[in-house]
Amino acid sequence: MRIKDTSLPENVAIVGGEAEALVKWKNSLDNQTNSLILSSWKLLPQNSWSGTNSSGNLKRSKKGPCQWVGICCNKLGNVFYINLGGHNLKGTLQNFDFSYFPNLKCLVLSNNSLYGTIPPTISNLSTLVYLDLSNNHFYGNIPYEICLLTSLCVFYVDLNYFNGSIPHEIGKLEYVEEFFVKRNNLWGSIPTSIGNMSKLTALVLSENKFSGSIPCEVGQLRSLKRLYLDENQLSGSIPTSIGNLSNLTNLNLGENKLSGFIPREIGQLKSITTLSLYQNNLAGSIPPSIGNLISLVYLNLAYNNLTGFIPIGMNNFSDLEFFQLDENFLSGNIPENICLGQRLTWFSASHNFFTGPLPISVRNCTTLVTISLEKNQLTGNISDGFGIHPNLDYMDLSDNKFFGELTGNWGEVRKLTKLNISNNIISGKLLPELGNATQLHILDLSSNLLIGNIPKELGRIRPLFILKLKNNMLSGNVPAEIGMLSDLQQLDLAANKLNGPIPIDFGQCSKLLYLNLRDNNFSGTIPFHIGKLHALENLDFSQNVLIGELPVELGNLHMLETFNLSHNKLSGSIPFTFKDMISLTSVDVSYNLLEGPLPNVKAFTEAPRAALENNKGFCGNNTSLKLCSVPRQDVKKVIVLIIISILGTLIILFLIVGIILIRQKMQRNKDEPRETHTRAFFAALSHDGRTVHQEIVEATENFDSKYCIAVGGYGSIYKTLLSTGQVVAVKKFHRNGELASEEAFTSEVTLLTRVRHRNIIKLHGFCSHIRHSFLVYEFMERGSLVHILCDDVKAKEFEWTKRVNVVKGLANATSYMHHECFPPIVHRDISSKNVLLDAEYETHISDFGSARAFDPYSSNWTPFAGTIGYSAPELAYTMKINEKSDVYSFGVVALEVIMGKHPGDMVLSLFTSPLAEGPEILLKEVLDQRLLPPRRQTTDQVTTVVEQALACLHPIPQSRPTMKQVSEKLSSLSFSKPLHMLPFKQLIDLTTA
Repeated sequence: MRIKDTSLPENVAIVGGEAEALVKWKNSLDNQTNSLILSSWKLLPQNSWSGTNSSGNLKRSKKGPCQWVGICCNKLGNVFYINLGGHNLKGTLQNFDFSYFPNLKCLVLSNNSLYGTIPPTISNLSTLVYLDLSNNHFYGNIPYEICLLTSLCVFYVDLNYFNGSIPHEIGKLEYVEEFFVKRNNLWGSIPTSIGNMSKLTALVLSENKFSGSIPCEVGQLRSLKRLYLDENQLSGSIPTSIGNLSNLTNLNLGENKLSGFIPREIGQLKSITTLSLYQNNLAGSIPPSIGNLISLVYLNLAYNNLTGFIPIGMNNFSDLEFFQLDENFLSGNIPENICLGQRLTWFSASHNFFTGPLPISVRNCTTLVTISLEKNQLTGNISDGFGIHPNLDYMDLSDNKFFGELTGNWGEVRKLTKLNISNNIISGKLLPELGNATQLHILDLSSNLLIGNIPKELGRIRPLFILKLKNNMLSGNVPAEIGMLSDLQQLDLAANKLNGPIPIDFGQCSKLLYLNLRDNNFSGTIPFHIGKLHALENLDFSQNVLIGELPVELGNLHMLETFNLSHNKLSGSIPFTFKDMISLTSVDVSYNLLEGPLPNVKAFTEAPRAALENNKGFCGNNTSLKLCSVPRQDVKKVIVLIIISILGTLIILFLIVGIILIRQKMQRNKDEPRETHTRAFFAALSHDGRTVHQEIVEATENFDSKYCIAVGGYGSIYKTLLSTGQVVAVKKFHRNGELASEEAFTSEVTLLTRVRHRNIIKLHGFCSHIRHSFLVYEFMERGSLVHILCDDVKAKEFEWTKRVNVVKGLANATSYMHHECFPPIVHRDISSKNVLLDAEYETHISDFGSARAFDPYSSNWTPFAGTIGYSAPELAYTMKINEKSDVYSFGVVALEVIMGKHPGDMVLSLFTSPLAEGPEILLKEVLDQRLLPPRRQTTDQVTTVVEQALACLHPIPQSRPTMKQVSEKLSSLSFSKPLHMLPFKQLIDLTTA
């Protein structure tokens, strides 16, 4: 856009005032003293003005605002262009005196950290043509005064926090060509006066909360080329007047509540290249007139209620690159010429009722990158339907009726990362050529009629992390080469005819989370190498012919949650090492030859009778079993062990008390040069304590600040590399002599040596020294939860499944502290800063400095501890602690994970009448907007997390659930509605029912 210079006559007041106004605003910015970018913005001495011109006005010297960064002047020396985009400015516009800039044509302040409201005085910029305030932190209403800028041609305020409605008078801006308010919190209806903005070429209102219908006046915008109204709450039908927009190239109405039919007038948009109507409630058939849109490049009609056949006219799209029809009720055949122009890269039509074979044009479509046709009724020979697709990355044809055999051509799709053709009628053998698809990450051929051996060539697909071949008729031994798949996370070979021993090479798949060999003919013993799979969560060897005793190494599977060995011929007793399987929740060892005592682990002690039946005879602490009898000769041994345990506990307690007394005494005498100054107490697990202490001091260069990665109330955290190559986190306590710091140190040592849970930070050791006291923890690669949520890049990588697992881990750990520790432990400071994540996004609760053992039968009065914003409201009037305060804090953190930010004041208003009586808020609006909305099963999981979080935030402590109840609920699913149809109030009602 060309900005013409039509300046007002220059005068002394304006010339002198521009510089002062700019400097005054600069000085009001939060970071102006640190901003090098505005260092040129300085007022000049009076003699910088060089006389007057023929009109009697001051002449501008070569210095002054015209030479400043981001400033341009016209020929008369007036500022008419300000561009400070992307300059890291932070502050408000309240001290920007717009009255000094009557000649300003262009104001660009985008991509900064400016905040506050737009001052009404902006109306003084009467000649402004170009206004860009996008990507800042502005809030409040878009002021009516914007409508007085009648020369405005470009208006960008997208990516801010503006709320309220668009002023109805916006129609006065008849020269505006581009109007962008994307990604704010604007609501209300789209003003009908927008139809007066006849020069509009781009209208972008996406990602707000606009409601009501699309005004038919939009059809008056004959110059419009781009119309984006997606991700709002618009309802009603699509106006037929939209067919008048003959210049329209891009139309996006996705993710709204639009209903009715797709109007046939949409076929009049002959210039359109992008048409997106996805995720609405549109019904009826696709109008035949849509076949007139022969310039279409992008077409998305997914997630609606469309019915009928695809119109035959849609065979004419020669420029089509993206075509999505998922989750409708469409039927009939897929268009024969779907890839007419050989440009199609994405074709997705899953969850419909399409029938018949794939068209020949798909077989010859070499441009395809993604094809997703799962859950239809498609038929035909699987290999006839596809040729060689050199660019294919993703293919999902599962849940159809394809038949035939896999040919060698399938191994020639070298870029393929996902291949899922499960639940079809595919027969024949798995060919070795499949091993040539070396970029595969997911291979799922489950539930077909495949026969023969598993080819060893699959071991060449090194990136593979999911391999599912269950429910086929595969036979023979499992090749040892499967053990070469070092990234494998899921291996499912269940319900086949595989035989021979379980390969010992499985022990090399160190990242394996799920291993299912159920319902085969595996024989021999369980290899002890399985005990090396430390990440394993689900193990199922049931319904085989395994013999021998259980290897003690299986007790190393500390992450294991479900364990099924039923219907084998295993013998002997269950190894004592199984007591260390602390994460185990479900176990089934029925129909074996096992005997002896059960491990004292919850999964065994609470196992149902059916999970233990038909063995030689168990005993132990289970209601369906008799208690184990202690032989007379062992009674003395038991008594000795009890005495040793008691003495050991007392020794630890005396040592801890001794630490405190020694440190207090040293603190009192710290100025006296005595030998005691060199005394210290060291403890490190599996290491020589004094050696590790010295190594940590040297590795951190005596705790130099460059190794410091975080600072807390009681101490600082240092990242430390030990000589073994192990990276640890060292928490060095502040040497301020305060009792609180002493108590925090003692509390962490006492409690963390008691607890053992996969989701609680592991304490490697501790040191109490006159110069410094510190704790040594395992290092968490991804840092704190709050650190991830505050970083846009990391937050986008933190997708929904990971977020749900983090909340689940936090619930499991808190439940463990409350219900499986004796006495129970109350953390008292559960917050996003104290939730750490490892490289796999696994949760680890940290900072037990404020934690206390909780006696339910005592008063438990204690000074306040915790973090404001996470502490339960009742702590404002009582200092009595119980586990319900942790439950409340968990609810806040769970909401923070799902929202992507602290819920703030929303927590206080959740159970009050304003939320219940105000406008309906959808769950979708509350979710972190940096991620795409969750889909299908993930939707159920996210909904359950929010439901449980709201229950935990109940203002009455007794009405909150226990963490055990929360932990159990998070493993179940409750909802199936799409998020854009689920009112937030419904979840609140469930928590108060």
